[in-house]
Amino acid sequence: MHKIEGSELSPAPLHGGRLNAAVAQYGIPREQWLDLSTGINPNGWPVTALPAEVFSRLPEEDDGLQQVACDYYGSRDLLLVAGSQAAIQALPQCFLEQQGRALIGLLNPAYAEHGYRWQQQGHQLQPLSAGEIDAFIDELDVLVLINPCNPSGVRFSAEQLRDWHARLARRGGWLLVDEAFIDATPEQSLVVDPMPEGLIVLRSLGKFFGLAGLRVGAVCAHSDLLQQLSCRMGPWAISHPARYIARQALADRAWQQGMRDGLRLQQARLQALLEQYLSEPVISTALFAYVVTGQAAEIEHQCAQAGILIRRFEQPAALRFGLPGSEAEWQRLEHLLSEIHQ
Repeated sequence: MHKIEGSELSPAPLHGGRLNAAVAQYGIPREQWLDLSTGINPNGWPVTALPAEVFSRLPEEDDGLQQVACDYYGSRDLLLVAGSQAAIQALPQCFLEQQGRALIGLLNPAYAEHGYRWQQQGHQLQPLSAGEIDAFIDELDVLVLINPCNPSGVRFSAEQLRDWHARLARRGGWLLVDEAFIDATPEQSLVVDPMPEGLIVLRSLGKFFGLAGLRVGAVCAHSDLLQQLSCRMGPWAISHPARYIARQALADRAWQQGMRDGLRLQQARLQALLEQYLSEPVISTALFAYVVTGQAAEIEHQCAQAGILIRRFEQPAALRFGLPGSEAEWQRLEHLLSEIHQ
């Protein structure tokens, strides 16, 4: 295994949801596409019409959102940010200012923005499989994980994560856990009150709540780090309309529980469907399924020709399927998979 020097900056990562590019490439009108390329809940929290005044006022931090968010996530050590992406971009600079350049352990494969942003600040990257982490943990300054992992679906137990955090924190290191996909199983979250030094947890309203366009996320960490991040983010990090919607969504416990129940059924359905027609092992989470297959490029192309956008990865060759949003979309996916299988 080798370290990737921070100076050798790789190209900016690509992401799912690039529907306009697919429209241009395949010549299929946008309204005819079924976009399964992201892990965003297709049946997200139902946004209603907004009062006109929320668009004419600056955001106010005493609007009740902070308390609702603390109640939902389970910690007072919480900073609301403009999507967890804002924290992903800011944290490498924070560590650089505090402790200098670092050796960053990164689960591989995983959401590429993490590695890209640490590398951008000159840190060294050490890609690791899940099975390699324990052997390397005492060499690392920071361990960056996604739990459950996007795109691979790999999960880590809270017990294991706490052990790694303790070993890192003894040396002034960080455990950074991106929990963007954990809302369907919140009991597995590492968020506690108060948050200890060296543990940083990122949360997002984009996936489970299906509100990716709001750009609202949360950082749970020790209060000293949150103060540093808050100064870096500046005032009005989240728009007033976004705060208004986020407050309602985080407070809607009935919708949250109903959605968790429904997603368990949809997860099982998607996994069974892919196992039936792709004849490969499937790892699934509440919002997406991951399949390693040597036919990834061919299957992606066949899906796109039929107006179904999925996400392909190269190392290893794999596919990620998001959830269809309606019964008609489920039937459309199954019909295409059966054709590919034949």
